[in-house]
Amino acid sequence: MPRYVAFLRAINVGGHVVKMDYLRSLFEGLGFTNVETFIASGNVVFDSSSRTPRSLEMKIERHLQEHLGYEVKTFVRSVAAVANIAAGKPFGELEEEGVTLYIGFVAAAPTAEAKKNLAACCNKANEFVILDREVFWLCRKKFSESDFSGAQLEKILGMKMTIRNANTAMRIAARYS
Repeated sequence: MPRYVAFLRAINVGGHVVKMDYLRSLFEGLGFTNVETFIASGNVVFDSSSRTPRSLEMKIERHLQEHLGYEVKTFVRSVAAVANIAAGKPFGELEEEGVTLYIGFVAAAPTAEAKKNLAACCNKANEFVILDREVFWLCRKKFSESDFSGAQLEKILGMKMTIRNANTAMRIAARYS
């Protein structure tokens, strides 16, 4: 049975506090098996007989909206896809002190125009690369000190996303691959 990771937006941020045991029970209520949460930032690993991540995303979003009372954008990737994403080196090896790589998960590949607009935002502090449905953001400042934000990324791309530190993807890949 395929194993997936759901990256959830708006879990345990912005006043939306969800206990991980409750989140696991919501996924189990959808018929998923071997459900685990990975750190309390909205990463859920589960098995499902479904072969289509997009249908899983819609199913999970409807269920979470119904039970949590607010929209939770959901981005599903197979565990194998997460391993490939984590292994990618869009900026080469990162060995600079104070440099962090973030990964933004989106539902569909951004348009050519969105890619062009995002490329125009690259500067000494921020670089971006889009590969398929992931936006790689190399940030040379602390996230809290950056002049760029996830909200700006969403506006430029014209779609919602959720962002994770690349270390999270690497840890998920190491644990579940």
